Amino acid sequence: MNDQEAMRLALARARSVEGRTSPRPPVGALVVHHGGVIGQGATARPFGPHAEVQALEQAGSMAQGSVLYTTLEPCCIHMHTPPCTATIITAGISRVVVGVLDPNPRVCGQGLAQLQHAGIEVTLLEHESAEACEAAELIRPFACALTHARPYVTAKWAMTLDGKIASHTYDSYWISRPDARSWVHNLRDRVDAILVGAGTARMDNPRLTVRLESEQGRWIRTVRSKPPLRVIMTTSGDLPMNLALLQPDLADNTCIIIGETAPQAVRQRLLDSGVQVLTSAVNAQGQLDFPSALHALEQRGIHHVLLEGGAHLLGDAFDQQCLDHIAAFVAPKLLGGTGAPSPLAGQGFAKMAQASQLHNVRITQFAADILIEGDIQYEG
Repeated sequence: MNDQEAMRLALARARSVEGRTSPRPPVGALVVHHGGVIGQGATARPFGPHAEVQALEQAGSMAQGSVLYTTLEPCCIHMHTPPCTATIITAGISRVVVGVLDPNPRVCGQGLAQLQHAGIEVTLLEHESAEACEAAELIRPFACALTHARPYVTAKWAMTLDGKIASHTYDSYWISRPDARSWVHNLRDRVDAILVGAGTARMDNPRLTVRLESEQGRWIRTVRSKPPLRVIMTTSGDLPMNLALLQPDLADNTCIIIGETAPQAVRQRLLDSGVQVLTSAVNAQGQLDFPSALHALEQRGIHHVLLEGGAHLLGDAFDQQCLDHIAAFVAPKLLGGTGAPSPLAGQGFAKMAQASQLHNVRITQFAADILIEGDIQYEG
């Protein structure tokens, strides 16, 4: 087994716990002895053992002289658990192969330095390798929370070939085909929270649940202790009390973010339905301040948010530079109609030269639909 093959297995272990480890990143680890796997692990639910510790415990005494593969640089500080570097050194590992450096400045590079100082050979994957890129992708939400004090935001929408997310009568079922919608539920299963605006909540009355049959999963994942948090953003807090998300079967894992200007009676009415209620600052236009709302979620351990609409909320997030990744499905259909909504409302830019570019673009062909993914880069 070569380094590439071993790291692919470690990445699969990290994928198995994606969306289940916040506020810690999903990490996979593998211990290999004479070409065979003798231990493997993945980040436990907060705040159990790290992936490296699990893999080493499984390997036992055979870890002596073996190679450890880990998708993220081993930690060298004591937080909720002892530093992984100390466990690795004690186990007698001869070589450590790392996918990506830890973005935490208290760890970044120092974990590897500790291992090298102990005489352990350290290999950091080439920055542009497929395995290093996937390892970096896995920890982007963790890195975003560290550097921006807010969750990483993936915006998802489906639109027709002429750029409409619904008809002029606001009918949108269905733009994309079942195989594309299955991909979306796999995406929901990767995140900590699914977010919509009040308009979408009123119009579509969504349940914001993960609906996947076992054969539809893109990765083999551990069972979640609870589903992704369901979130509605509404400045006024004025929501119909018959919404599915306000009913007893869904309310206990639903969060409503309201503006600080919302009446106390509205807040209490929502609390009485059983949902969580968070308060956010309001901007000069009287709308929820998106960074403030996201920060409130980050403070509760939410590191990856899937933003599913509607157009006004997506536009506000874009205008306030709070979108990080885009996943847009394009269906080979035409709707027409000047009143039919497009994905992004908001203020937008005045000139084409100002348009935000997508980087690290991936294009996936489904049975009929095309998925375009990429990372947003804002000028300035």
